[in-house]
Amino acid sequence: MLPLARDRYYGTGRRKNAVAKVWIAAGEGKITVNDKPLADYFHSKALEIRVLQPLVATNSLDSFDIYARVEGGGLSGQAGAVRHGISRALLSADSELRKILRKGGFLTRDPRMKERRKYGLKKARKKPQFSKR
Repeated sequence: MLPLARDRYYGTGRRKNAVAKVWIAAGEGKITVNDKPLADYFHSKALEIRVLQPLVATNSLDSFDIYARVEGGGLSGQAGAVRHGISRALLSADSELRKILRKGGFLTRDPRMKERRKYGLKKARKKPQFSKR
């Protein structure tokens, strides 16, 4: 957990069914997700890159220590939620970054979610097999 400090900034990120609570503080670039280092939590390099996108875009990769708690959804949704949370926390730390983060699409909450299953159907839209007789 990040030490209690006055210069901590918070952001909530959401993606699919995942919700991330992200705190950032001035530091040397240490990233912790659910009490694990970033590489240990997100095993895929692609997911790590997705999480780091807002930091790379704003050239603040080595400027902040990041602590994130994420729950719900799968790993891909969680990576998107952490990215969204980091972007919002960076924005609260420095409002001058809004233009860069908005241009990269990091502040927009992706609204796509799994559609609910309807009765009489196999899945949300998949229908049962048609039998002529």
